[in-house]
Amino acid sequence: MINRLINRKVAMLKTISATKARINFGDVMKQAKTAPVIVERAGKAEVVILSKKAYDQLIGAKEKTDLKKKFEELHAQIRGELAGRTLPDPADIIRQGREERDEQITDSLH
Repeated sequence: MINRLINRKVAMLKTISATKARINFGDVMKQAKTAPVIVERAGKAEVVILSKKAYDQLIGAKEKTDLKKKFEELHAQIRGELAGRTLPDPADIIRQGREERDEQITDSLH
């Protein structure tokens, strides 16, 4: 089913020659607002013209991928710096901080 959807989407893409794209660039821009336009030279796809919105979506997807990659790199760096040591349980750290706070409040009241 997914292949059918992909094939249908590819079939919807407009393909034109470089010469026609040059001569009718205004029309090509209008068409690109609804779907990418493939421009061919000598029967071979050379470039794709797409809307600014589609471009922004591509760039946003890349930034998300880059962010995920950066997160994975930082995670590996932290694991390396820990060198097999384990971190204390966050609940224990929070509990200890609360106990210290409560003790400070109690001392300030006396």
